[in-house]
Amino acid sequence: MATRFDPFREMDRLMGQVLASDRAAATMPMDLYRAGDHYVLDVDLPGADPGSIDISVEDRTLTIRAQRSARTEQDVQWLAKERPAGTYARQLTVGRGLDLDAIAATYDDGVLTLTVPVAEEAKPRRIEVQRSGSSTAIEPSGTAVTAS
Repeated sequence: MATRFDPFREMDRLMGQVLASDRAAATMPMDLYRAGDHYVLDVDLPGADPGSIDISVEDRTLTIRAQRSARTEQDVQWLAKERPAGTYARQLTVGRGLDLDAIAATYDDGVLTLTVPVAEEAKPRRIEVQRSGSSTAIEPSGTAVTAS
């Protein structure tokens, strides 16, 4: 059975594979949630060398970079090569009210976990109001409690 070779279709297929792998290398899926008085950021970095992970904070920008090296076997013929290699990078702009000097990071099973605590000045607190003969406390919910 003879098949017809279309060089343009083959070129389109190859370019699609190349561009798809470039897009995949640049992505860094993450989950972000708040647990109590801190935020947790889980970032997928499969196959990244833990020594290549770089986390930095400048002003209100959190930057995460990691390197995943390509396999370099000699004398092999690749049949499929879909796992991206190269530099992963992601920047997040963080809001006020976080203690960026106290960020903790762990890397386990291909997942980078950052724990970012809420700054003390951003936590809800109780403020007592003094009045003649009685005191009124303002709760974080905004309700007033009067004590005699």
